[in-house]
Amino acid sequence: MEDRIILSVEGMTCNSCAQGISSHLKKRGIKDVVVDYEEGQVLYGEEKELPVEKVIAEINSLGYKAFLKTDTITKRTGFTQQELFFFAALVFTVPLLLHMLLPFPFLHNSYLQFFLSLPVVLIGIFHFGRSAWGSLKHGQPNMDVLILTGSLSAFIYSVAGLIKYGNTDAGHQFLFFETAAAIITFLLLGNLIENRTLKKTNSAVASLAALQPVIARRIINALTDKETTEEINAEHLKKNDLILVNTGDKIPADGLIYQGNASIDESAMTGESMPAEKSENDKVLAGTIVINGSIKMIAEATGSATVLNNVIAIVKNASHQKPNIQRLGDKVSSWFVPTVLIIAVFTFFISWWYNDIGFSSAMMRSIAVLVISCPCAMGLATPTAVAAGVGRAAKEGILVKGGRVLEDFAKSTIIVFDKTGTLTDSELTIAQKEYFTDTDTDEVHHIIRQLEKHSSHPVGKALMKLEVSDEYKSSPFTSIEEEKGFGMRGTDKEKNKYYIGRPSAIIKEKTGKDYQVVITKNETLLAAFTLDETIREGAAEMVAYFRKKGMHTVLLSGDRKPQCEKIAAATGIDEIIAEKLPLEKSAVIESLKKKGVVSMVGDGINDSPSLTIADVGISFGSATQVAIGSSDIILLGSKTLFPLIKIHQLALATLTTIKQNLFWALVYNIVAIPIAAIGLLSPLVSSFSMAFSDVIVIGNSLRLKIKNIFTGQTTLH
Repeated sequence: MEDRIILSVEGMTCNSCAQGISSHLKKRGIKDVVVDYEEGQVLYGEEKELPVEKVIAEINSLGYKAFLKTDTITKRTGFTQQELFFFAALVFTVPLLLHMLLPFPFLHNSYLQFFLSLPVVLIGIFHFGRSAWGSLKHGQPNMDVLILTGSLSAFIYSVAGLIKYGNTDAGHQFLFFETAAAIITFLLLGNLIENRTLKKTNSAVASLAALQPVIARRIINALTDKETTEEINAEHLKKNDLILVNTGDKIPADGLIYQGNASIDESAMTGESMPAEKSENDKVLAGTIVINGSIKMIAEATGSATVLNNVIAIVKNASHQKPNIQRLGDKVSSWFVPTVLIIAVFTFFISWWYNDIGFSSAMMRSIAVLVISCPCAMGLATPTAVAAGVGRAAKEGILVKGGRVLEDFAKSTIIVFDKTGTLTDSELTIAQKEYFTDTDTDEVHHIIRQLEKHSSHPVGKALMKLEVSDEYKSSPFTSIEEEKGFGMRGTDKEKNKYYIGRPSAIIKEKTGKDYQVVITKNETLLAAFTLDETIREGAAEMVAYFRKKGMHTVLLSGDRKPQCEKIAAATGIDEIIAEKLPLEKSAVIESLKKKGVVSMVGDGINDSPSLTIADVGISFGSATQVAIGSSDIILLGSKTLFPLIKIHQLALATLTTIKQNLFWALVYNIVAIPIAAIGLLSPLVSSFSMAFSDVIVIGNSLRLKIKNIFTGQTTLH
């Protein structure tokens, strides 16, 4: 897939900004352009006719600030423009709000309030104006139109009252300067909180790129007396090249083994912690690591054609293929704004011409309609609920990257789980054990302890849990050696040779059983063990919860089907999709998305494309950095799956709160606008009702921080 140029863009406040930039660049001849509002990025394929400098100039001509993504660290220091706007607006807004609480006469001075609100209004026009104008040009008025309509209506109404009555008691009834400033300041705060949560903690692409092999040993004059190797850059490999890969090397291409055998760590691609045993005619993948052994292979796919590079390409581009999520407030505003403007115009003309109440009074009544329909409560409905929901999640040890995530998770109809490290722990347990001689089990366990304490392998950790009497003493070992991918060997002072590891073909034939680990003394079988994965605490309860919520549960894994069936039976999962590579997992997620909103829970590098493609990607704080970077929700510091229930309950509560806020704000306007239009609502009552609607919305959102949302067992461990 062709590399794209990435630009960072400051100043976008909603998707209308993104649409405006996209349309402008397409008119300039850039066809393959994606503008991502949430990330503040523009991605496009390089155009010879329009170099990067000109593209940046085109974006800047629209009033935004664009710069190369690679220059972000060095160029962007200190506060962002949005942060500076918020802090400046806050400085002027606080005194305006204090006049409602403090009796100091100077705070009630009409002219002081005007000069305090003017800079905030100008900031609002500059910050929200481009988006508002862009949305109007596209015929889809958004929340920024509501913000400017409300703040400017309150400001103009106040200025009109100031001009007509001056700094008098009568004039004070027409002053809403604090409302005009508060709308802009609160919305700047809401944007700031949401934008900060949307910042990705790590670059998934950079983590994946670290897996790419750099050096390859290409074989020259293969299968002759003059056979030798040369070290070359892995990028220079071609299809059908012969390659030598030794212990500790990364496999530089996808290919087929034609000589040798090895234990290969494929966890990066399959998510499985146990090494895979590979021999002649087995396929191997670029980026996987040879733990033990040496192989000669034929390259079948190199460079950008490898599975690893395809995974990188998906992670780079999948997030930009998601459809834009339009907030509920924007949906309401698409018809609310023009409706209010029409009502205000009709109010003026009906009052002036039909009722003959005079131009000045008709104008005041018309502006009163705009003031009473001030969308402050509607503008606060989403950001305050999101801020409260994200804050509550953080308090519970759950990181949420933006309000869109909570909404999509609440609406999910399908939830997909990886197996290893997600539904199961990375630790292994002993499922079966069998002893074959009269040797004391204490002796066997003690030998295991003496050898395995020198290994950090998951198998060794499981065997170390075998009980042994502290009183037992055995001959000390004179030598201990670990064979990577095979097991442990040791020799005691009496020259007895011990081995713990995978059984040989001879032992398998003698026992007739498929043991995973054996222990021998001088090649005599002492004991044999089979190991099993441990189901993660809370897995069954978590699956039952989502099924009760009507969600379809799916186990999607690269592991063998029998093992997946065993885990699915223990947890109650509805559907099993096993033995899938990363790209195949991505295709499964794409297919499931056609049936509903999909959430994916995973923890490995192999899960990163699926996590990115899913509507909501969920991972753990202990997961790989790639998985974390690709995820929308991260469960920090938890060893159980109960927090997954918590965040879903919180997502449902947040979405309900947003709907409640929008309902109250909308009902308030539906009731208040007609009353103001017929002149029955005084400015003083209007001011009180507006403040009351704000209090209701903010208070309802703040309930998310304290109310008992969680039901059932959702304990963090």
